[in-house]
This record gives sequence, C-alpha cells and structure tokens, in this order.
Amino acid sequence: MTLTLVRDTGPRRGELRPIGFNELSGWTEDRLSAAIPVFLRSCAQYLIRNATAPLDAATKNADFGRVADWRSLCQGAEALPPGDDVAARRFFEAEFVPFAVADQGAVAGLVTGYYEIELNGSRRRHGRYQTPIYRKPPDVAAQPLLTRAEIEDGALSGRGLELLWVDDPIDAFFLEIQGSGRVRLDSGETVRVGYDGKNGHPYVPVGRLLIERGEIPRDKLTMPAIRFWMVRDPDGGRALRRENPSYVFFREIRGDGPIGAEGAVLTAERSIAVDRTYIALGVPVWLEADERYANAESVRRLLVAQDTGGAIKGPVRGDVFWGTGGAAGVRAGVMNARGRYYLLLPRSVARRLVPARMLVAGAN
Repeated sequence: MTLTLVRDTGPRRGELRPIGFNELSGWTEDRLSAAIPVFLRSCAQYLIRNATAPLDAATKNADFGRVADWRSLCQGAEALPPGDDVAARRFFEAEFVPFAVADQGAVAGLVTGYYEIELNGSRRRHGRYQTPIYRKPPDVAAQPLLTRAEIEDGALSGRGLELLWVDDPIDAFFLEIQGSGRVRLDSGETVRVGYDGKNGHPYVPVGRLLIERGEIPRDKLTMPAIRFWMVRDPDGGRALRRENPSYVFFREIRGDGPIGAEGAVLTAERSIAVDRTYIALGVPVWLEADERYANAESVRRLLVAQDTGGAIKGPVRGDVFWGTGGAAGVRAGVMNARGRYYLLLPRSVARRLVPARMLVAGAN
C-alpha cells in the first residue's frame, strides 16, 4: 500500500510505502549504534515540547505522529548499551517501520553534502577584514525585501548589525550556503556562527547558472570548482553572487555546534537536511546514495533528519552534513549523488498510516 503526500495544486507529490528492513541495502553492515546518540539529540528537543504537539508543525497536515509517540522510543534508545550495534539494530527493528519515499513514483533524487566552513575574521573592520557578516535586522519582516545586491551595496550599513568582518567575500558567500561556520578571529579567539534567518528572496543556485552558461560542465560541478571559478574571475564571481538575491543572516552560537533547524547539534556523517514540508525533523532516515561524478564512496547508513536548507526542495532530496573544516569541506563539496531514502516511523504511527490514504500539503 502506498500512502500519498500531495499538494492541493501543482506538480509535486511525495509518496510513502511501508517495506521490510530486509529491503534496506546495507542495513546489516552499518554501525547503527553510531546513530543512537544522534537520535537522542533530537529526543532532547521533545522534552521541552508539549506531548500533544505534532512532531514537526512545518509538515502541515502530514501525520508523523505526536511528540508523545516518540518520547517512549527515546527512553528505549537511552537504555541501549553504547557501541552495541546488535542491540541498536534490534531496537530499530522492534520499534520502527521503514517507509520508502518517492516523488510521483520516482524513488531516486539528488543527495548533496554540506559542512561547517572555517573563515578568518575580526570583530572590527580594519585591514583585510572588509566583508561584513550581518545579524538579522530586528524589523526585517516590516521592511521592503532587500536583495543581496542592495545589502552588499550598503543598505544595512551604519545600523550596528555587523556581527563580524571576514577577509574573503567568497568565504562569506559559501558561509551562507552552508548555513554555519567557525570564524578564527585576529584576537586568537574562535567563534561559531549559525543561521538566523534570511531576507525573504528566493535562493538561486549559482552552480546552475554556471552550467547553463557553459562555464562548468555538469559532471564537473562541485563546490571547489565554483570557488576556483570565482577566484579566477573576481569581477565575474561578484556579479554571479549578486544574481542570487537571497541573503542569510547569522548569530553567534555559544557552546557546541553547529545547530540545525530542529535545534539539535548536528553530527558529522549522521545528520541530514531534508525538505520539512514533506519530511518531519527528528525522523531517522536510511540513506542509499551513489555518487554520479566524483570518485567517492557510496553511502549506506542511518542518519537523522535534523536540518533543512533553501536549496533542499522536494520529497526525495537530501543534504548530508559531513562535519567541520577542510576535510569535511572536500567530502561535502564533491557530493552529487543519486540516492533514495527510507523513513523509520514508530510502529504506533505506522499503524495509523497504513490503513488509510494520507493527504498532505506539498511544497510551494
């Protein structure tokens, strides 16, 4: 039986189909115990929420259960012995039902990667530190929507909104794409910054523009390739960045990070960003992804949906978090995979879903 997630009008339709764990490729090879601490980080968010609240209100009419449906599973996960893959596998198979996800019957979609970028910066403007990282304006919702070009031309200057100054406008742009970063200050301090809203304009992928213009072949498009193109042609790179009117604001994060949209600290190689219009944050996701262009290993592992992003649109669309720094950036930058994923839903939720058709508002 296929359960349908549809929008009232338009082309997008997501579908869920219950399957068995034996249909998950690589399920018995994954170190499932590594996913337990990640799941427990999502569980910590449930403890501060009402038990009758939906797991994720952003999924609108989707029934991924109530917070109460998940709390009892959190207690079971917390009792598992650390590092015991057999116990973890037994837990997931006893408490969850896997559902294959499709987009209008298509089970495969795009899976990319992201990471926590590292930048050089200062708390004051001087020397090479000339590119501002802005806080979110307190009155952003009440003002006309400023474009990236307008902001870069100084529309927000003089209002005390500069959070930090960095030494590279390309790094600042990629910070927005990644959504979080660590900034090494000229004082010797290192601070962490995280997403705190955007200017309201739609996100335009600059990589797509470079493909359309024949600047970079589709099978060579990676984050390092885009960066190299911008470094090689600074004026062209600046103009290209301004074609994406979307602009991201940041806040300083104290303590561990980076923090995803769910409010949980992200875990390298075990957190995934999804389109929460279709997929609720906090849901375990079994991912099967094969690289299309880069010489990188395939992915068969259990992750948890803990984040989202402006470019993550559609029922079968994922963005794997690879960690912090250079090595993570290399792995994230080359990830351009064809993949499918499966949601693990509590048996109490699955029993409500399977007998009936599930109609859900889709993405805009």
